[in-house]
Amino acid sequence: MSAVPPWLRSAAVVLLCALPLAAQEGDFAAKLFHSGERAYADKAYKEALETWNQLLQSAPRSEFAPRVLLALARYQADVAHKPEAAFPYLDRLKSDYIKSPWAAEGLLLRGILLARQARRPADLKDAMAEFHRVIDLFPDQPAVAAAHLELGRAWRDQGQWGSALQHFIFAYRLRPEDPSAPQALLGAAEALDLAGDLPGCLRLLQRVRTEFPRDPLAAEAAWRLAVRVKLRITKPPLRLEGPWPAGKVKWLKTPLLLAPSASGDLFLFQNDLDRAFRLKDGELAPMGPPASGTRALVPTPGDGLWLLTRNTLWKEDGTSTPLGTLNAITGGRLDRWGNLWVADAKTAALTLFAPDGTSRSLPSPSAVALAPLPTGGVALASDADRSLHFLDAEGQPVLTVPYGRDLPAPFKYVVALASDPLGDVAALVDGGDFGEGVVVYGPDGAVLRQSTFKALGLSGRFTGLALDRAGGLILCDRRNDTLFRLD
Repeated sequence: MSAVPPWLRSAAVVLLCALPLAAQEGDFAAKLFHSGERAYADKAYKEALETWNQLLQSAPRSEFAPRVLLALARYQADVAHKPEAAFPYLDRLKSDYIKSPWAAEGLLLRGILLARQARRPADLKDAMAEFHRVIDLFPDQPAVAAAHLELGRAWRDQGQWGSALQHFIFAYRLRPEDPSAPQALLGAAEALDLAGDLPGCLRLLQRVRTEFPRDPLAAEAAWRLAVRVKLRITKPPLRLEGPWPAGKVKWLKTPLLLAPSASGDLFLFQNDLDRAFRLKDGELAPMGPPASGTRALVPTPGDGLWLLTRNTLWKEDGTSTPLGTLNAITGGRLDRWGNLWVADAKTAALTLFAPDGTSRSLPSPSAVALAPLPTGGVALASDADRSLHFLDAEGQPVLTVPYGRDLPAPFKYVVALASDPLGDVAALVDGGDFGEGVVVYGPDGAVLRQSTFKALGLSGRFTGLALDRAGGLILCDRRNDTLFRLD
């Protein structure tokens, strides 16, 4: 039997000595990781970050290293609210630990943060690429369902209802027991409605109610179902309920503008006070600074309110921003990308102001009123061509509805527009053979409900309106200092 070569004996000795050291390193990495977990749970974030960074320095090849990178990224995104500081950790996780199962969650988070940085639908490509990597590289990971959900949202934001529906359904079917399942089912319902399948939409909304009765989205699905049935199927004639809130007459100071808040309350601008107010449970609370000559109310996603005067934007903190050459502002909205869309009666274009201060123009008819749409676009009224124009999230025309379509007689002017999260648009109108009244349109431009104020027995000077969550209309009457509700 041949003797073992000296070099092989030496290698064996080195290997045997290294095994205990590797085991010790792994044990110490585990201790560091769990120590950081304990500190993080106690909200001792400084201690947690120091401990985890020590792990990365001392045991970069440990199985805990990718978990630490993900944890540090989540801290920056969710606790420190510095998403840009999360990317170095996510980039390292992607480049150095792509085979780790924790890379799936890292790619998902990276995609979500990229989607939040987008400023228009076309900017979603990089985010969608990360979601696709999760699906392609980690087909058995729980993150796949979440990636499909995010892809559904991205396709929806780009106006691709069929692709959005497909991914929402995949997300639901992959993990029907997951807390995000009702979100996926609700997203699928809304995609069906946008694609023109109202019966399919109603069926899925009912499933959200029956399958997830204790989830908050069950109530959301319930009102979306009820309002759609009311406005698009039964279509009851409008009737005057009287002053709203009930019993409050001549209690305001020249109400001029109305807008729903993100939480379902109502914002109201009183001209004599030069102030906006939140109306909640029948009580008024002032919102933001005084702003004389306010022309439009712009609710924000955080349930706040911005004001647009003739040529200036006022935010809740009292800061103001001149809006360039615009000086006849008639409407505004804030989209999900953080862009402010502004309409000006003297400008044949919409102006988009980005969060970074830049602006761009989108060709459109001159607008006398503006209302947001759930597609990310807007509905605008143009008295110049006597038409309502529905635009998509890129400002491209989708639908044009002449003022007289499906009505017994045409009107001439639009005083104000309002919309709801379902895509229904209400117009306060005047002039022509139709006279003064209201018209409610569906997302396809069809007239759902309409009436003149004369037929309702209503008299006043009406300057603003809002669609409420029950499908009714709230009107502000500046002559009688009262709000009225139609249902």
